[in-house]
Amino acid sequence: MIAAPARPPPTRRPHTAMGRTPATNPTPELSVVVACFMEEQHLADSVAQLTATLDALGRSYELVFVEDKSSDRTAAIVAELVAGRPERRAVYHAANQGRGATVSEGFRLARGRIVGFLDIDLEVHCRFLPSVLAAIDAGADGATARRSYAPGRNPVSRLRKFVSRAYRQLFRRCFDAPFDDPETGFKFFVRDRILPVLDRAEDRHWFWDSEIMVLAHHAGLRIVEVPCTFARRPDKASTVRLARDVWRHLVALWAFRGRLRRAAADSLGGGSDVERQR
Repeated sequence: MIAAPARPPPTRRPHTAMGRTPATNPTPELSVVVACFMEEQHLADSVAQLTATLDALGRSYELVFVEDKSSDRTAAIVAELVAGRPERRAVYHAANQGRGATVSEGFRLARGRIVGFLDIDLEVHCRFLPSVLAAIDAGADGATARRSYAPGRNPVSRLRKFVSRAYRQLFRRCFDAPFDDPETGFKFFVRDRILPVLDRAEDRHWFWDSEIMVLAHHAGLRIVEVPCTFARRPDKASTVRLARDVWRHLVALWAFRGRLRRAAADSLGGGSDVERQR
């Protein structure tokens, strides 16, 4: 089994933090990382929906916002959302660092036994969170959303659906990791199990999602994929640039595949069982 070599944690860049939870507060059961980039249109409403879902769970939780140098009002809205809320914290980047770097930083700052993130546009809605957490409660080391796409006639949505399906097939051909949807932006893990895996991840951008899944598999984590629905928001201006980002994704995939091959002798040990809930 091929695996990636261990590498030291990345050097943390300077940032400004606000709304940090006092050390005297009890450790929460759940930490939800909210990676923010150009989220002005929907952020406040999405956080309200997420909070309602979390409150209904009956678990202690915290929200960790990581704002990745948006040029709109996202940072100001985050500051409003964390003000006077001890269960919410925020970090503001001085320069854009990318999706993978942003989520990884949030995971390291989190204090909960379970840590995860979901894309805050809620195109995979937070109502699926109880099912994802139930898989971890049942003994999995992590659980992710396996997206099915809601019917739609929008040409862009259809194109993204096609690209996503094609990528899933390519992923399965390239890597020894039997996941149907590695790119999903809805992933939760037992924190102590995923932190050592983070230290081996190198991608700072969109490919991070696939990289962390492969590395987790090679590290022996048992990951459950939970069926969820993806519904495109017609009011959202996507930050994804399809042609550019697909090309960068393929370059990152090829580089990661080469890195795994070169490190084949340094196996992290153990396979993982992947369960698919039907």
